[in-house]
Amino acid sequence: MPSRDEDYSAAVKRVVCEEPTFLRLTLSGPIRGQQCPWVKIVVRPVLARGQRRMQFSYLGERKDTTKNYSTAESREKLEEALSLPFSRVHVQSTSGDTHVRVTQRGKALVAHAKPSRRETEPDLSHDRVKRYPLMAGSPDVFLQAVGIMDRRGRVRAAMQGKFHQINEFLRLTAQVLPQDSAGDALDIVDCGCGNAYLTFATYHYFNHVRGIPTRLIGIDSNREIIESRCQLRDSLRWKGLEFAVSRIADFSPSKPPDIILSLHACDTATDEAIAQGIIWGSGVILAAPCCQHELHAQLKAALFRPVLRHGILKERMADILTDAFRALLLRVMGYRTDVVQFVSPEHTTKNLMIRAKKCLKLGDRAFVREYEELKRFWGVEPALEKLLGKNLRIFSDRHDQQLPQQGSRG
Repeated sequence: MPSRDEDYSAAVKRVVCEEPTFLRLTLSGPIRGQQCPWVKIVVRPVLARGQRRMQFSYLGERKDTTKNYSTAESREKLEEALSLPFSRVHVQSTSGDTHVRVTQRGKALVAHAKPSRRETEPDLSHDRVKRYPLMAGSPDVFLQAVGIMDRRGRVRAAMQGKFHQINEFLRLTAQVLPQDSAGDALDIVDCGCGNAYLTFATYHYFNHVRGIPTRLIGIDSNREIIESRCQLRDSLRWKGLEFAVSRIADFSPSKPPDIILSLHACDTATDEAIAQGIIWGSGVILAAPCCQHELHAQLKAALFRPVLRHGILKERMADILTDAFRALLLRVMGYRTDVVQFVSPEHTTKNLMIRAKKCLKLGDRAFVREYEELKRFWGVEPALEKLLGKNLRIFSDRHDQQLPQQGSRG
């Protein structure tokens, strides 16, 4: 366990346990290579059985646990939480925020900022209504325009799944928003936008809910769909939302996009979007794959013959490997990448999302070796590798191998 900055720990404990202005404490980002039982811990004050207590929510890979503690108990639990190897600590109060980033060597970098929450006092309700990026209960012009919400602001019963899908997508997108984007305009390209539910939702959320100036271009090769989306945009009178009829590989943005979206684009269209995002040097790439057939015919690992002889098992194996190769190549190309559940399987079976943020070293040898070994074992050549072409000349452990140059945006 790396040494901790005592002043920072003491300050956090003082705000959480003593300040009436305290709203929320979030511990997240387990330090790589160190054991941590939780992915995130959230602490907030609540009123339970007439007494003020601290609610600790422990979020893990497999399960979440929430418990309320008395003042005396919460001090001990807070001490335990702060001793865990988290790299990010965020304290929110009505008077201001404190951000702490703990480096791999245990050095705490502390920064203070204006309040990020609008509350003038803590909300002590025990069971709060779950907040969504786009809330139900009051009319929303976008949700009404696409038929998700009625005139009175109620989500239609048949559109509950779509409502949850949109909100979960926006939540995941907001988590990887470039930290330096506040006040700066964002450029987003949605590759293979289709009916563009999520295209419109993204533009609406960033511009009208978050107040972040956003220019978004949705591209698709289907001219009829694009024309209908332009009509919807015009009916809403939204400027800054554009659509273009184009193949992904043929599209040339006027400037490198900050964020690339690829949401349920079929088969290798997802690979095309990821490849273009890498080539353009985009800071964030979000891809929710759809149908995936490209590796299905290539799989031939003898050890897995008992699995591959069954069509449904082979199909699922190909899906898993396709996304694993995509995530690995993104890591090789300098993107911190994870694969998360997009929405609950009850809403859609295509419920995975690949999230990638450019912040790693380009061409990390460990990731290169993992990719080479996995490809060699299965005897496949992933589409993404072929699409990157000359941008990906790194498949060798030779020390004289030169790495490719990426786009200019960091």
